[in-house]
Amino acid sequence: MSTWSHVSSAVFAATIAVAAMGCSKDEGAAPPPPVHSVALPAVASTPAPTASAAPSATAAEPHHDCPEGSSGEGSLQKPCEAKGHDRMMEVTWTGKTTDAGPFFRVVNKSKLTILYGRIDVYFYDKAGKQLQIPEEGSNPPKTRPYQVCSGNIFGGVMKPGEKAVMTFSCVAKKHVPEGAAFIEAEAQTVGFADQTEKKSEFFWRNENLVPEARPKGGVK
Repeated sequence: MSTWSHVSSAVFAATIAVAAMGCSKDEGAAPPPPVHSVALPAVASTPAPTASAAPSATAAEPHHDCPEGSSGEGSLQKPCEAKGHDRMMEVTWTGKTTDAGPFFRVVNKSKLTILYGRIDVYFYDKAGKQLQIPEEGSNPPKTRPYQVCSGNIFGGVMKPGEKAVMTFSCVAKKHVPEGAAFIEAEAQTVGFADQTEKKSEFFWRNENLVPEARPKGGVK
């Protein structure tokens, strides 16, 4: 659910529009020019990913070898669970926001290829106070503590150690609350690609990274 464009250290590849994302990959280059987000269905108003945004898991999901520091079945419903500050990906705001939305630098820190991801995006004012995000069309008015984006959102796979700069259509400019001076994000869940790199073979999650009340700077 994002838009993307691929940037290498020497070549700016053609922007590839996909149904659920938009990004521009690089190897440490400066953020690319603005890219146009593909219109996607509105993100669910609750932090939980929608059924349409996440890959389905079979009832007879085989057990998978979880990454170090995590344990579990490895299915989407019962992923490999991690605790504390363990991360499979780093997601960092570049400081740039255009009409396409905030730009994020994403790094795959794992030893496996990642296809699926769920990121939770937080906003803070100049004093570092966490801002709430208004729920569109809610009556009475409601808010949520962060914006969720999930699915195959990276414009393909992210290889081990790969870096990318990207925007997400489910984290658009309209989702940035008034007064936001800082934006931070966490990859709460990732899905590791199978040999075809067309679907996720098993999943990892660390819910400790995404409390509803999260201080600026996150979980250390």
